[in-house]
Amino acid sequence: MKQKLLFLFFIFSGILIFILPSCSDEESRPTFPLSAEIFHSTDGKQVAFTALTHQADSWLWDFGDGNISNEQNPVHIYEDGGYYIATLTVKDKVGNSITKEVKLAIDLTPYSLLTGDHTVDGYNGKTWKLSADHPTGGDYLGNADAELSAIAGVPKPLPMGIFDLEFGMGDVYKDEYTFFNDGSYKHDVKEDGASFSGLVYEMVTTGGAGIINANGKDYGLCIAKYTPEENATFIYKENDNLTISSVYGPGGKLTFENVTTLDFSGTEFVGFRDFQRKIIVNSITDKRMQLTMFMAASDKAIGVNTHALVLSFEVVK
Repeated sequence: MKQKLLFLFFIFSGILIFILPSCSDEESRPTFPLSAEIFHSTDGKQVAFTALTHQADSWLWDFGDGNISNEQNPVHIYEDGGYYIATLTVKDKVGNSITKEVKLAIDLTPYSLLTGDHTVDGYNGKTWKLSADHPTGGDYLGNADAELSAIAGVPKPLPMGIFDLEFGMGDVYKDEYTFFNDGSYKHDVKEDGASFSGLVYEMVTTGGAGIINANGKDYGLCIAKYTPEENATFIYKENDNLTISSVYGPGGKLTFENVTTLDFSGTEFVGFRDFQRKIIVNSITDKRMQLTMFMAASDKAIGVNTHALVLSFEVVK
């Protein structure tokens, strides 16, 4: 009997030893405060959001496009591609709150690629300059015909840095063109105060007084003084029909159908200044774009396009 009681005593003591520290651990375990983090995955315009939270009792998502959700882990489909800031606000049972945000690049449109991420702090547009790396973009000098055919005897693509190394017009690679999400536009002609331009255009409009570098005269090219327009704007348009004057077109005109175009206010332009300032956007990525700009190089048909400059631009870092 004594042995049985002793055995039960040891068992009971063992149970107490096991339980009491456990209770003590429970009492001393810290209480973690409210916390939140955002995880997301993107498929086209659809984004699956996950709220990784602790102590949260409610969730409020603002997707940045005018839509909200109270789900903890919502899936949202954006109607338009572009840059967005999605915010998550969580609250605990006593009313404490935390807000987190995530920046999204959703199915970026060409316009977004042109103007950059306007949601970043200190956004100041997206700046481009003429690229000297012509072979990469397949750049060339063409005729202002329906096919934009290459000019006979001129290499296609153009050699790297041709306007500097062959024409001595390196300043054309320095000028910068900045596009803003709201449609405003800035143009920096740098220290020479001049821009890439057509020789005939300058002779007609300034009598040649503004020309400071005519090393490209054999091709109808020059560098001429230009003062950028203040408060300039641009218009970007997809599926546009662009009609230009052309010595190759019936009645002196040609129409390029279903193209993407850039047009500018006042005297402004991008890349090359001539009579025709509305131009074609051939392609655009986050880092490069290729444009077709037109030139009137005949003194026998003033203002009528004879040639095209198919040139690439790169983002200024």
